Amino acid sequence: MSKQGTREFYFDNAKFILIFLVVFGHFISPHKGDSEALYTIYNFIYTFHMPAFILIGGFFSKSIKKAGYLKKIFKKILIPYFIFQLIYFALHRIWNGSETLTLFDPYWTLWFLLSMVLWNVLLLLFVKLKHPAIMIIVAMTIGVFAGYIQDIGTYFSLSRTFVFFPVFLGGYLLKKDHFYAILRPEKRIAAGLILVGMFVSYYFFFPQEAKDWLLASSSYEELGVQLGQAWFIRLLMYGLMALATFSFMAIVPRRKMFFTHLGTRTLYVYLLHGFIVKLFELSPFYDKVSESGNYFALLALAVIVTLITASKPIITLAQPMIELKTSLIQRYMDRKTADAS
Repeated sequence: MSKQGTREFYFDNAKFILIFLVVFGHFISPHKGDSEALYTIYNFIYTFHMPAFILIGGFFSKSIKKAGYLKKIFKKILIPYFIFQLIYFALHRIWNGSETLTLFDPYWTLWFLLSMVLWNVLLLLFVKLKHPAIMIIVAMTIGVFAGYIQDIGTYFSLSRTFVFFPVFLGGYLLKKDHFYAILRPEKRIAAGLILVGMFVSYYFFFPQEAKDWLLASSSYEELGVQLGQAWFIRLLMYGLMALATFSFMAIVPRRKMFFTHLGTRTLYVYLLHGFIVKLFELSPFYDKVSESGNYFALLALAVIVTLITASKPIITLAQPMIELKTSLIQRYMDRKTADAS
């Protein structure tokens, strides 16, 4: 696998492609009911884009047993979570006139940050089980039975935390050799054919009610499924997500690409793009896209927004909110130190 220093191009490539799909998915979400093709694209993307992100997150959590690891995770993820939760609260207060502040009922995309913290806490408990098969079976059992809790949902992002935890755990258990194995040419071809086959089958056969299963944010009762069948459907969804996720990971390029370096900036894109998406929905351009059916404009817009929110000027401006530091001040201090010496 190609490297630049100790960093691997493969994972940065995957992260950039996935964050673009997140942005694109959010742009097309309000329009998915207007077009069968758009509805298919939406469901196809949502089958693997967050599971793949979660899988990679688990893969890079192998230092879980090291002292200070959780403290680092809390600082890196919880602080920006609280900052952006307060920003969203303020904006909703302005838009709606009234809003109740709930720190642990995440607004929109912020569920991922809260779940990421909880996945790491759960992982610290699960590594004590030691045997990988037992770990996965227990995690999937919890994910299946979480849906039977009627009130489970967005608070503390509990539903998504439990449902997606087996994916995070799977990423932790994977080794680089496993990724090497799926990157062989013949497996890349097979993975590409699987993804094409899934997309085509989604267009003709994907049930309307199945899309909510991909979000993993509702109980079985809210999903309107018979409780006796629910566990089987969730297991099927696990299988579908695994097939799509590993097929996607198999076609990600290994070499350095023009966008590879942007894969290191996905947290900025994830946190910032939501404001642009919401502003777009309030703009006249949103209605024009709906009326004209020019959905390629959404694709172009997603590309532009992804590139802008991953750009150095935007990162410099947002860095104090997201990383609680500023590279401008650091560069100034370094320059002063160099001048003094």
